[in-house]
Amino acid sequence: MTVFNIKRVDRLVAMSVLGSLLMVWLVLTGFDAVTQLLRQLGNVGKHGYTLSNAVAYVLVTFPRRAYEMFGNAALIGGLLGLGGLAGTGELTALRAAGMSRLRIAGSAVGVVAVLIVGVVIMGETLAPWGDQQAQTMQTRAKPGNLGMSTSSGLWARDGNDVINARGTSLKLRDGVGTVQLSDVRVFTFTTDGRLERFVWARTAEHNGRQWVLHDVRVTTLDAQGTHASTAAALPWPSSLDPQVLAQSVIQPQYLSMRDLRRNMDYLQGNGQSPGTYAVAFWGRALYPLNVLVLVLCAMPFAFGSLRSGGLGKRMFIGILLALGWYFLQQAMVNFGTVYGMPPLLANLLPALILVTAAWLYFRRRV
Repeated sequence: MTVFNIKRVDRLVAMSVLGSLLMVWLVLTGFDAVTQLLRQLGNVGKHGYTLSNAVAYVLVTFPRRAYEMFGNAALIGGLLGLGGLAGTGELTALRAAGMSRLRIAGSAVGVVAVLIVGVVIMGETLAPWGDQQAQTMQTRAKPGNLGMSTSSGLWARDGNDVINARGTSLKLRDGVGTVQLSDVRVFTFTTDGRLERFVWARTAEHNGRQWVLHDVRVTTLDAQGTHASTAAALPWPSSLDPQVLAQSVIQPQYLSMRDLRRNMDYLQGNGQSPGTYAVAFWGRALYPLNVLVLVLCAMPFAFGSLRSGGLGKRMFIGILLALGWYFLQQAMVNFGTVYGMPPLLANLLPALILVTAAWLYFRRRV
């Protein structure tokens, strides 16, 4: 009989938190989607971009928005759910019946843990796919023949040249983001479609005036045969717009963990730092832990300040905690990047700080 009563109590807490979480999740994601739709409407009519393109863009990026908003929704929804129980006196009754604060918080976190499994699967499948589709739609709306494929990299047409870059990354030059292409192949064709020249370069970078190829191998084909030459650096008279390319590169935080790992391995294999890809990878890997820790550490407010006050007060505290967590996490990650801290540790530190705070609270109050 005792086990049955405990299960009923867990169900009461879980259903209260679940209802509030789903409501907040829908509102936050819907508001973000509407905001993005309004931004996309400003591009309608430019380079053949239509209203249906704008709507399709918002729809395919909706999974990623839902993934990003889940952490905030879990935090605010958890506070609203337990706050509602506190406001009606049910939380006090549970405490009087001998249910510990840690047990109540565990019931709330449990329902979040179940949901986060599906959210992570969505973040690794639908969300990256949707962002790739959205990128393709935006790229087609830009002038020039430019395309992107996750399997074969970037493809572009520049006069008689067909360009393929297996890797694309953003670099900072004098505080301005610029694109660096890696494993670059340039195929030059004659007017009758015959391959006339092939250029391979380890990297290509725009120096503000023109493109420059580095570690270059040039192969020319003519009636006498093939002729090869190499150069450490070579000017590249290409009309590719670096700003258009910069807008066409998917941000690392929008890639799946598999793609992030592949980019990290590629950069490390070429003696380069994985940089933002490593930060994004560990951020994705620790995402479930960060969400669960954040929800758990917000639960003490349900036992104290949320006993009195209405919905507005709970929403305010939830938003305040979400903003505080966001700035703490960003500050720790940026601090780690500047001072050379391993990305895993930089992403793990905020969660460790919150776990310590929660442990101290529940150790004293259980």
